[in-house]
Amino acid sequence: MFNPFHIKKNFPILNQKMNGHPLVYLDNSATTQKPASVISAIKNYYETMNANIHRGIYSLSEEATAEYEGTRKMIRDFLSAASNEEIIFTKNCTEAINLVAYSWGEQNIKKGDTIVTTALEHHSNLVPWQILARKKEANLMVAPLTSDFRLNMSAFEKMLSRRVKLVCVTAMSNVLGV
Repeated sequence: MFNPFHIKKNFPILNQKMNGHPLVYLDNSATTQKPASVISAIKNYYETMNANIHRGIYSLSEEATAEYEGTRKMIRDFLSAASNEEIIFTKNCTEAINLVAYSWGEQNIKKGDTIVTTALEHHSNLVPWQILARKKEANLMVAPLTSDFRLNMSAFEKMLSRRVKLVCVTAMSNVLGV
């Protein structure tokens, strides 16, 4: 059974109080908090193999590259991706969305295509699609919310058609906390 308190224990920063209350952090679009295992792995990297990845022919660089590529393979396996090349690392969600919008979007969105997003989105998952839709003369549809601030699934489903080329939705809205 899912226990959020068990997961929370893995994030040292969430064990503190702010203004007398347990810390609640919702700004994950900009910066996510790190679990102890990630902090430990980063610490180990900086203490034992800090070197250029893919750019050196010396032991530290080769070890760092092997760790980096090993992580890519683990993620590929976890996601059941077809190849390591499908796994692209970015420093944050905003950079990842912009990469999709300005690379894949530029090549694949055409006049009359539709992009669907929701009213739950942070501006980092809305503005790039607004710009792309305007530039490509595509349609941008924004699925509305219900009166209790949840995604209106019936309206969302009605927006989906063969003209939809891209659907952009959040798993957790830091705008509304749903």
